Amino acid sequence: MLSLDRVYHAAYVLKGVARRTDLIAAPQLVPGADIHLKTENLQVTGSFKLRGAYYKISQLSQEELDRGIIACSAGNHAQGVALAATRAGAKSMIFMPDGAPIMKVENTRRLGAEVRLVKGSYDDAHDACVAYQEESGATLIHPYDDEDVMAGQGTIGLEIMDQLDGVDSVVVPVGGGGLISGVALAVKSLKPSCKVYGVQAAGAGSMARAFHDGKWEALDRVSTFADGIAVKTPGETTFKMVERYVDDVVTVSDDEIAAAILALMERQKVVAEGAGAAPVAACMFGKVPVEGRRTVCVVSGGNIDVNILSRVINRGLAMSGRKVTLAIRLTDKPGQLEQVSGIIASAGANVVSVDYDLSDPNLPISSCVLRMGMETRDQAQIDEVRERLVDAGFSLVE
Repeated sequence: MLSLDRVYHAAYVLKGVARRTDLIAAPQLVPGADIHLKTENLQVTGSFKLRGAYYKISQLSQEELDRGIIACSAGNHAQGVALAATRAGAKSMIFMPDGAPIMKVENTRRLGAEVRLVKGSYDDAHDACVAYQEESGATLIHPYDDEDVMAGQGTIGLEIMDQLDGVDSVVVPVGGGGLISGVALAVKSLKPSCKVYGVQAAGAGSMARAFHDGKWEALDRVSTFADGIAVKTPGETTFKMVERYVDDVVTVSDDEIAAAILALMERQKVVAEGAGAAPVAACMFGKVPVEGRRTVCVVSGGNIDVNILSRVINRGLAMSGRKVTLAIRLTDKPGQLEQVSGIIASAGANVVSVDYDLSDPNLPISSCVLRMGMETRDQAQIDEVRERLVDAGFSLVE
């Protein structure tokens, strides 16, 4: 299996290619916790994937390069392969799911690769890529189930242990498992007592299920906006590595990931994509132990589509109690809106939208439902507004 020596060799090859990204303190993310961020979102191409792709391609023979490079990716591995192949003077073709963010598709083309969009998920793109490889004989660069790729990703673990003393745990996003395999090997080899936790989206928890069931298995489908970890089938080699070196694999919901993206932006001025924010979500929502531990979250990438980002911000605001819409059943008569608005203002909330619904056939003719959209500080303020409205005799529609 993968050795620490190969990870060190990858670090040597990657000098001058991959950035030694900053490790920054993030005290505001989890009150009272000693959280730090490994900012791979600031890596060349905006993701850690460059490390594994570049190292793998650097180890190919001239014959393998001449056959052309192919890969399958949801976007980040695509950009790493495109950049590395172009620098090596090789042609590259990347198979991507047709739902991949436009930014990732265009950046991959800009870096010199031909892109083929495949209908469906990452795994469908993978099947198309494998079929083309068998037909053409091109050299396939697997995004995670390859020891050279894992070695490249493992250089992040070396950097973490060199950049920060007293690390007690490292939290890593997991898709197919290449990143956590390399990082866990490096971390555990240098400090066996350090805990390594993997985090997956709840709608794509293939490695989490395999880890807890104690056997390699795949999902029938995945559902998450965190495209970088939306993988139905974990790697077979990476599964063995996770079994050997990882302490636990947990899951977080899309809402929790959205809240983490928002927190990173507001409190740390860090832009992360869904996969990159997953470790932070695990810490924020108590999925991994952080109290009394010096914890490093690997923010694996920042390539989030701006259209998705706007939706994520709105979801994150709702998840963190910063935005809410209350539905109030009331009698349609003069002065009702003024009274409701006064109660909301007295609690310090800000009304941003008002809508009257007179169409519900289950309501008396003289009644309506008033929907008030509000900006709030937190869930406690929402609860206060609700309580004041009920005390004033208004009926809330759940």
